[in-house]
Amino acid sequence: MSAKSARPRPCSIANALSVIGERWSLLALREVFHGVRRFDQIAANTGASRDVLATRLRKLVDCGVLAKEQYQARPPRYDYTLTDAGRALQPVLLNLMDWGDRYVTEGEPPTVWQHECGAVLRPRTVCGACGEPLRPGGSRPVRIGGAAVPEGPGAGG
Repeated sequence: MSAKSARPRPCSIANALSVIGERWSLLALREVFHGVRRFDQIAANTGASRDVLATRLRKLVDCGVLAKEQYQARPPRYDYTLTDAGRALQPVLLNLMDWGDRYVTEGEPPTVWQHECGAVLRPRTVCGACGEPLRPGGSRPVRIGGAAVPEGPGAGG
C-alpha cells in the first residue's frame, strides 16, 4: 500500500491546520490580534491579494474563528473580530512569534508584546496541572487515535 493511500493518523494538529494553517490565514489573524478590523488594512499589512485574503477570511468566519460585522451598507463593508475560538489562538500565535524571533528572525524582533505585569512578554507553555514549563522530552502521548500508547523506546510511532 502506498503512503498516499494509507489512512492518515487522527490528529488535532491536522484538524487545526485545516482551519488556520495557511500563511494568509495566520497573517490575517495576526492583524486582527493587533486591532486591525477592516479588509483593506488587513490586505495592506499582510501583502495578500484581495482574492486570496477574501477566501481566507471567509473560511475563518465559516469555521467560527472570526466574526464578520457589516459597518457600511453601500458598498457593503465589514469589520472582522475575534470569536472565543479566535481569542483562544492568542497563545498559539504568541508562541509561534516567539519561535520565529528566536530561530528565524535576524536582529531584533519586529514586534514586542508587553504582559500586564509590565514585563516584555516571553510566552511559555506550562502544564495545566503542576504549572511546570513544558520541555523537550518532558511529556509523551498516552493515547493516539483512541489507542493507548505503550511506554518505552519507539513508543508512539
